[in-house]
This record gives sequence, C-alpha cells and structure tokens, in this order.
Amino acid sequence: MDDAALLTLTQWLSPSYPVGAFAWSHGLERAVGRGDVERAADLTAWLEDVLSHGAGRSDAILLCAAYEAEDVTPVADLAAALAPSRERRMETLEQGAAFAATTRAVWGFDLPDMAYPVAVGRATALAGLPLAPTVRVWLQAFVNNLIQCAQRLLPLGQTEGQRILRGLAPLINRIAADAMQATLDDIGTATFAVDTASMQHHAQYSRIFRS
Repeated sequence: MDDAALLTLTQWLSPSYPVGAFAWSHGLERAVGRGDVERAADLTAWLEDVLSHGAGRSDAILLCAAYEAEDVTPVADLAAALAPSRERRMETLEQGAAFAATTRAVWGFDLPDMAYPVAVGRATALAGLPLAPTVRVWLQAFVNNLIQCAQRLLPLGQTEGQRILRGLAPLINRIAADAMQATLDDIGTATFAVDTASMQHHAQYSRIFRS
C-alpha cells in the first residue's frame, strides 16, 4: 500500500470526513436507556456481538462485494433491504449519500448515492486502493464511532474507550479476513437486542442520536 493510498483511506474513514456518523448510535442509545448497556464490560460485549453477528460482519461482506462487483446496483439494493428498522435504513443510506457526495466532489468519481458500506467499497475499487486494509479500517471506524457515542451516554472516559477499541482489534482482523472470503449468500445476522433497540429508539422520550 503506497503512501497516497494510505492517506486516501485514512481520510475517507476519519471521523472528520463529513458523513455525519456522530449523529447515529446504531440502537445503542436505546440499549443504554433500557439498561442493556450500563458499564464498560456491557459495551464491550455489545460491540463484540455487533461485529460478530450483526452489521459489522454483514457490512464488511457488502463492502467486499461492492469492491469486486462490475455492477454494484444489486449489492446496493440488498444493503438497503437488509436494514432491520426505518432508523437503521436511514443511518446507512444517509451516511452513504454523504460519503458519495463528498467523494464525487473531491475525487470526481462516478459514485451514486447508496448504502454506506457499498459506497465505500465501490469508491475503494475506483481509487485502486487495496481491499484488505480498507475492510479493517472500515470496521475499526465503525466500532470507534459507537464507542464515541457511548462516551456521550455513559460514564466512560476516553482512555477506557481506547482500551476497549484496542481490545477489539483481534476480532476486527478476524472478521475482515472472513468477509474477504465470503459471498453475499453468507450474509446473516442474529443481533435481536440490537435490532429491537433500533426499532424502539424513535419512541424513547429523550434522544440525542438519530438511531
């Protein structure tokens, strides 16, 4: 991976890239509100499940499929259809549209609006970036955003947040490696607590996140 590719990848998946990720908690706000996640150990377990059995794994597979696809439209359609709730669908589509808009404006790619992991996978292919580091950094950025959400919802300090992120690195590497060998037929989730939290979130009395 050359220097230019490394800088492009870290720019795209930096918290400063204007996709609005900070506004979405992926159901975590409701999980905190109903008492599922109350402390650092709960958060770690929640994130492990999201990575292994939820959107972490499935989005990584979608990213890889978009990277390899000649026609990305079926992958984009599947990604939108897989969202288990209205808010989660908005989360992936609005972030994907924001990513695509900025990347079109700066890099000039023919990159239509589509679900976030699909847009990143397609842009990665168009830029000629290597897939393996992209999937790993994508997963780390996804988890890092949820940790930052938790820091606004729980008594969780920045150091503890970084400790959790570092501890998840082996799992991130394993899921990324699996995703690169998987096909769309391998997508499946089993994170019912996460999904129901996202379905219930809109009715929560007090909210600071959009999902």
